[in-house]
Amino acid sequence: MSPDTQTTSTGLELVVDIGPVAHGGHCVARHEGRVVFVRHGIPGERVRIRLTDAEEKAKFWRGDVVEVLDASPDRVPHFWRTADSASSWAHGRPPVGGAELGHVSLQRQRSLKSEVLAEQLRRLAAVELSPEVEAVGEAKAGPMEGAGVKDDGGTGLGWRTRASFGVTGSGRLGMHAHRSDQVIPIQEMPLAIDEINALRLWDVDLQGIERVEVAAPANGSRPLVLLAPAPGTRAKRLNSILSQLPADVSVASYDPLKNETLQLRGRTWVQESAAGHDYRVTGAGFWQIHRDAPDTLVSAVTEFLHDGGFLEPGAAVADLYAGAGLFTAPLADAVGETGSVLSVEGAPGTSRDARKNLHGAPQVEIVQGKVERVLRQRPRLFDALVLDPPRAGAGKAVVGQLIASNPRAIAYVSCDPSSFARDIGYFQQGGWQLSGLRAFDLYPHTHHLETVALLTPRG
Repeated sequence: MSPDTQTTSTGLELVVDIGPVAHGGHCVARHEGRVVFVRHGIPGERVRIRLTDAEEKAKFWRGDVVEVLDASPDRVPHFWRTADSASSWAHGRPPVGGAELGHVSLQRQRSLKSEVLAEQLRRLAAVELSPEVEAVGEAKAGPMEGAGVKDDGGTGLGWRTRASFGVTGSGRLGMHAHRSDQVIPIQEMPLAIDEINALRLWDVDLQGIERVEVAAPANGSRPLVLLAPAPGTRAKRLNSILSQLPADVSVASYDPLKNETLQLRGRTWVQESAAGHDYRVTGAGFWQIHRDAPDTLVSAVTEFLHDGGFLEPGAAVADLYAGAGLFTAPLADAVGETGSVLSVEGAPGTSRDARKNLHGAPQVEIVQGKVERVLRQRPRLFDALVLDPPRAGAGKAVVGQLIASNPRAIAYVSCDPSSFARDIGYFQQGGWQLSGLRAFDLYPHTHHLETVALLTPRG
């Protein structure tokens, strides 16, 4: 066994030099020619790692940093002990997921995310760009101070308005370790806004519950707690949990397999606000989780389209994968009653939300169904399309349909640089070009980022 290799009570450990950052929240290292994907390191560091996935015949291994031997100048103390790798493994357990870049300065985090985006664009779309990943929240708080905008003080904390939790076998609130079914109990969630932490769900006996989802709108309206009961959990147990929660919080039970929500107290939805509009969002429905994300993304999309002359009164536009109508409402404002907006969403509950949210806009048509089916069955000419697909992206077939609909421009919103870059490649193969790109750090201390792109026909 190499002197840089040792076996401990928690598994096999290696000493490696950390190489470049890669998509997915890890960096690349090598051990005796084998690739090792390492989390909780920084490029250029020399570290000791614990292997978390190391089958002998596997093409690559995975590992977590347990000791830093030669630290990067960009390394900072982790803000959350339960998510700190070295501290967690010193106590014999893995760190919780969801804060895998908490050991890196915010400036370097954004630089690393920019590198990942640039590498994905280069590899999957043959595009040479290194876009800046823009800070959100603290960058705007100064000039808007006193206007109801909260500043995180440049810490990157307190931004999550939605959070998902597991429950331990003893009924305590927890979070999963990365790529694991193990639920680790927690006593705080530093990335969440104060309204979520104020619920103190870690003090509640959650026996009989498998999962907990919380939505606390940034506008201060009534939070919602969704409880996913384990099979066989009785109403008496749910009522006991209900009695432990603050009286001004809505509570519902949720069956993720049936996508059914049952009211226990208050509402089964929350009221969100963005771009001068209020939105009803069903508890299990999608909404951007960063408190400043909705306004940030609406501004980026509408600026791209308006400045290009694609979003004017009387224009025909479509909002695809529209959710509850975050983009639909401001698009309807821009085109006016002489224009038209087709809003397409696949999830029935979320589409019903959009219908309620846009009932006062006669220029909006709400259609529930798959984007590819709606585009095929309702062919029409558009000035612009807004595309905000799930993490998997649009895919080759949908991109082909979008191109075939012959719009003048497409604004593409994405939360995954890999599927985004792949789709940009498809657009380029179809004769389109990337005419504008912005990237936003809507998920500080994680590897995730959001992009907004403007695509136009080449020539």
